Amino acid sequence: MSNVSLNSYANPQAFERLMVLIATLVKHPGVGGREPAEDRAGDHDAAQAILNKMEQTAQTLQIALPTYSVHTIRKDLRTLRRYGILDERMYRWGYYLGTGAFTRNELQAALQALATQAHHQGDPQIRRLYESLERRLRGLNLELDGQLFYPVRTHLTRTIVYTDPEEMMHQGHYRHTLFHQLDAVEQAISMGQPLELLRHRDPHGSMGTGYIQVYPLQLIYSDVAWYLLYEHLHSHHFEVARVDRLGEHIQGLDLSGRGTPAQRQSLEAAHQLLKQGWGLYLGKEEEQQQERLGNIDLVPVVVRFFYPVATFILEGERRHPTQVVKKGHGSDQAFVDFTIKLPERSLQEFGRWVNRFMHLAKILTPDALAKKHYQNALTLASRYQD
Repeated sequence: MSNVSLNSYANPQAFERLMVLIATLVKHPGVGGREPAEDRAGDHDAAQAILNKMEQTAQTLQIALPTYSVHTIRKDLRTLRRYGILDERMYRWGYYLGTGAFTRNELQAALQALATQAHHQGDPQIRRLYESLERRLRGLNLELDGQLFYPVRTHLTRTIVYTDPEEMMHQGHYRHTLFHQLDAVEQAISMGQPLELLRHRDPHGSMGTGYIQVYPLQLIYSDVAWYLLYEHLHSHHFEVARVDRLGEHIQGLDLSGRGTPAQRQSLEAAHQLLKQGWGLYLGKEEEQQQERLGNIDLVPVVVRFFYPVATFILEGERRHPTQVVKKGHGSDQAFVDFTIKLPERSLQEFGRWVNRFMHLAKILTPDALAKKHYQNALTLASRYQD
């Protein structure tokens, strides 16, 4: 930069203005971009939008910022370009500095994860976030010939229920579920605030319906739907409920909350139960309490898998922390014995997993689970005979 340009910032007010501009771009990425709801036929002055946001930033920093023209701000933006703080590209969809905390490769990986969660898992908050980032980063995407948003990785597991309130409204499928209150739920999770929720459906008959008072701990996507992991306020019993089975009723019980350390401690305890079991069912109150105290005996489970599915079982080296897999050969065919130890509460969910392999799986122990699997096979055969 020339000495004349450098001297233009020798004045303390000019230097402070430049610093406030940089602070504004750091704290408000995308500033100056046209909002989707704006009239595209009308005039939009990015420099004026940046100047307005600079005034807010200055107030936050307790800096008395004089009145400046948009021409001055445009000159400052040119200065940032010359120093490489801004790129030379157009910032038609909003100004931001570099790629924030990411390298370009890291940013691309993060965008792919967000796209999957937004589109396939139907997360409405992430969808809005992704749309905002996609709009803001169009200039960078054009510079990279479209590579930034190319889905190198994706996750095709799709939700089977409506999750997005805007989509529900447009399609006339309003469901009155907790998906309409996720912003409040996420805030309660981060603050450790207890909530009163309404469980309005219980298709399996294991949890009941009605109002519940809980600490929400985490939103979990598993298999085909979103679930809420929570801890009952008074019993400290952990449960996992599908979000669409909870109503949109929500009431805060303590705005002060119990804080992040207590939330994290409960979350780790709940995840230990999930790790020890199979699936999302965490058991009834008394059995869960005994399991957390280490007072229950795990049930040894052995399933014999036959080829060709046995090859698939051999590939899964990390299905469960207690698993032991051994090859064997009987009088007529080869097989693989899959052995794990589970709490009693998880046997039903594990049995449903075994059912997917049909005639290529045989439960050896425990006897009760083996008999149930056998009876299921007879019932299936009977349905086809009928």
